[in-house]
Amino acid sequence: MTKIPSVKFNKKKREQMEFYKVLRKRVNQHFTDNNITKNANANMVFKTIFMLSVYLIPLFLMLTGVVTSSSGVLLMWIIMGFGMSGIGLAVMHDANHGSYSSSTAINKAVGYVINLVGGFHTNWKIQHNVLHHSYTNIDGFDEDIDKGVIRFSPNQERKPIFKYQILYAPFLYGILSIYWLLIKDFEQLIRYNRKNLLKDQGMTFGKMLVYILFNKAWYIVLTVALPLMLINLPTWEILGGFFLMHFISGLVLALIFQSAHVLEETHFFKPNENGGVDNNWAIHQMMTTANFANSNRMFSWLIGGLNFQIEHHLFPHICHVHYHDLSKIVKQTAEEFDVPYNSHVTFLGALKSHFTLLHELGTGEYDRKAALASSKNMMHSHS
Repeated sequence: MTKIPSVKFNKKKREQMEFYKVLRKRVNQHFTDNNITKNANANMVFKTIFMLSVYLIPLFLMLTGVVTSSSGVLLMWIIMGFGMSGIGLAVMHDANHGSYSSSTAINKAVGYVINLVGGFHTNWKIQHNVLHHSYTNIDGFDEDIDKGVIRFSPNQERKPIFKYQILYAPFLYGILSIYWLLIKDFEQLIRYNRKNLLKDQGMTFGKMLVYILFNKAWYIVLTVALPLMLINLPTWEILGGFFLMHFISGLVLALIFQSAHVLEETHFFKPNENGGVDNNWAIHQMMTTANFANSNRMFSWLIGGLNFQIEHHLFPHICHVHYHDLSKIVKQTAEEFDVPYNSHVTFLGALKSHFTLLHELGTGEYDRKAALASSKNMMHSHS
């Protein structure tokens, strides 16, 4: 087994290092001055109960025969789809980052709820915490942009099929969570074992395989077998509802996360021959990440504060309920140090930017623009 190589961030640029040093000091001072914890508060506990209820109550109503009609059962599956999204965005995300509580045991327990919606917590931690957060938008390292069937980065080869990716991407986004349930966790297990990434999570290949199979089994019993046994409706309606639940969840999750990193204004990187990139880690996060709809408090509450993606990437160990206040500190500090702070006023604006970039990456328009800009810069430098 070979360990995945790491990327070397530039620690020699004093101004960049000073930015993050000052920012951390100001953020820490915010919590000290207000005498508040960096972890969850009562609002977060209520949100946890709410999101779990949105997912579990409809399932309970179906299994106990309270809701029996075709339209009623379909509505329950739809609600569960949004409940799945809420659990993923607003509950397990913080816990698996270790930001839900100062207690490791509580973080571990709450983080397990990802298994309640068909995922597996250890794989998620490796893909998201280790690979995505460490190497955001770096080709070959960040698995969030390494999908193969969609070109998310200009550093990736452009294939003829990508010309149509703006059309088929939403469907692929929709099957994201069901693909994770049936295939992805097993693919990741093999890949992460080969790259020797399981050891840091205290796992072996065999142990993790048993855990994955066990979790998938009880999940399928709970959400497929029991509904088929207890709900007096045709099999196709129940399986169709199950698929619709996953499609809603997958689409919501993908659109939220992609709208934070794969945008016209975000940057994409590839390590140089020495395995390094130009900027330090904090500046790299600022260049590869964007916020959206920061003034919409209800939207932010529902999606776990992940519209404050910049704050999340800079301070993943701080619970998302604090991001709104931290964003003022981060934005002000970024302005002082002339550091980019990418943000869209609305979620629709971010979505438009995401799909515009997908179109340009797929058709090659992005590459032509980049080549033209490079040519102009060379001419300017020689004049």
